[in-house]
Order: sequence, then C-alpha cells, then structure tokens
Amino acid sequence: MSAPATNAGTPGEAAPPANPYRAVRVIKVVVNAGVGESGEPRTKAEKVLQMVTHQKPVATRSHSTNRDFGIRKGQEIGAKVTLRGDAALDFLKRAFEARDRQFDIDSIDRNGNFSFGIADYTDFSGMKYDPAIGIHGMDISVEMGRAGHRIRDRRTQARPLPKALRSTRDETRQFLVSQLGVTLLE
Repeated sequence: MSAPATNAGTPGEAAPPANPYRAVRVIKVVVNAGVGESGEPRTKAEKVLQMVTHQKPVATRSHSTNRDFGIRKGQEIGAKVTLRGDAALDFLKRAFEARDRQFDIDSIDRNGNFSFGIADYTDFSGMKYDPAIGIHGMDISVEMGRAGHRIRDRRTQARPLPKALRSTRDETRQFLVSQLGVTLLE
C-alpha cells in the first residue's frame, strides 16, 4: 500500500483550498430610501430603488407617531429592497463603483457587518438625472457571515449564532479587498 499523494509539496501547484464553510460571504444587502412622508416623494423613492436594484421595493412604515414631523404610526415613510445571493454581490460591486471603490473601515461593526450611503442615484453608472424624480439617495446595509448562519433564523430550534459562525472586522476587510477590489480608508 502506498501513501496518499499530496500536492502540498509539489512546486508550481496551489495549496489545497481552505475549508469552504469557513469562508466569509454576503448574507444579504438591504437598500433603504427613507423620505419621511407618504405620497409622491415615497413613490419617487420606490421608482429610484427599482431602477437601481432591478427588484420591486416594499414600503417601510413608521413604528411610532411623531407630531413634530407629522408622522403617524403605521404611515408609509420610505421604501426598501432586500437582495441576496448573486444579485446582492452584483449590486455591491456597482455601489462601490459609485463610491470610487473607497470605503471607511470605521463603518464595519464588530460582527463584520457594514453600512454606507450613496447621496444620489445618478452616481451609479448608466443612471441619468430625471427631473421628474429629483435627487434621491439611499442607505445600504450589508450583513456578513458564514455558512450555517440560518440556525439563528430558522422556525424550529432557533439558536443564538455561535461565535464560530460570526465574521470579524478583519475578515470583512479581507473580503472587501479581495472579492470587491475596495480601497480601505484608514
């Protein structure tokens, strides 16, 4: 019987891949456009989100009444879109291009999730200013994690996410640089 062949010592060949289940990945991307009032401004925000993400947005509602701003509980005050999988990665690439592939590392939290904003939808390539819509920005929140994160969200036997399945700031930084080609601002 001979020993199993390994390619770790062979020059010119890559080392065996690391455990794919330990790889950090994008779980979801939430694109939010809050306008603070219902009616025509919210409809325009929905139109902008649909143009940018190529998906139908849903309305966001206020959680409480605020008389100073004229907002009632349950009133539609914005729109959001949740992206997952390849659509999320494609959108992130376009969003970072709109920001000139630069990102502030202080926007990454201790679990590796991050958020950033885009001031105007015309920053995206291929988007032209429409006077009927006006200027609308958006907030982008990204949740990072590993395979197995579903144990937190499943219906039966939901459990807190163990530390081994959470991503860290450093792992998210490496992901942003290697996968998305982002320049990190210190």
